[in-house]
Amino acid sequence: MWVIYEHRNVSKRLKRIPLDVLNRYEKWKDIVEVSGPEGLRLIKGFRDEALQGEWNGHRSSRLNRQYRVIYRVEADHLFVLVMELTPHDYRRN
Repeated sequence: MWVIYEHRNVSKRLKRIPLDVLNRYEKWKDIVEVSGPEGLRLIKGFRDEALQGEWNGHRSSRLNRQYRVIYRVEADHLFVLVMELTPHDYRRN
């Protein structure tokens, strides 16, 4: 059984996100608690992937076309730390 910890910024963002994204996030958490991050890779809709660059060592899952959940896995302690719940910006800088 995996444990999910949320960064304090995540709880603030949860108040402002659309209801369908919030429901998808709750399903995401259910999957992680039961089968861990490996369970996310089995569901293609989440498009779970490792991140590079500034977020090296973290992973990202899609909640919908725009929103992503960014998290880090600590397998030694069987917990997942959710770092960010953010709308993805497709514009190039």
